[in-house]
Amino acid sequence: MTAQRDHHDISTLVSRLFRALDARAFADGWADGCFTDDVRTTTPVGDAEGADAVRHAEVAVGRFARTQHIASDVLVDVGGDGESATASWNALMVHIHHDSTLRERGEGANPLFTVGGVYETELRRTPGGWRISRMDVRAVWTTGEPPVVTA
Repeated sequence: MTAQRDHHDISTLVSRLFRALDARAFADGWADGCFTDDVRTTTPVGDAEGADAVRHAEVAVGRFARTQHIASDVLVDVGGDGESATASWNALMVHIHHDSTLRERGEGANPLFTVGGVYETELRRTPGGWRISRMDVRAVWTTGEPPVVTA
């Protein structure tokens, strides 16, 4: 594998992940094409591992009526073994609140909660291609109010 091919494959993985989140494409096994079974994540929703990490992603986007995740400046570094890599990218994450949230907040409530962030990941090459084994999401800035979280 060439470095250029690995960069392409990992960048495509990032795009597939963001598209799945925005499309709410959460059929059984949806995350198998993005994450290893033992993935560990650290996000604004919390820390999680394995299937719990996948559920955290589903819950996080479900707190909004719609989302749009945009990745840019994907940087990839494949390890000397060719079986591991790190990747990082900037992300713009636009979230549109549910109508119920806007009603609760009252007239003039901002329908948007926008986050500029950075993703830092570790990846492993699997028989099915590159998969994220570790993902840290860090918010750099936000505008608007976060969602109303009910227990």
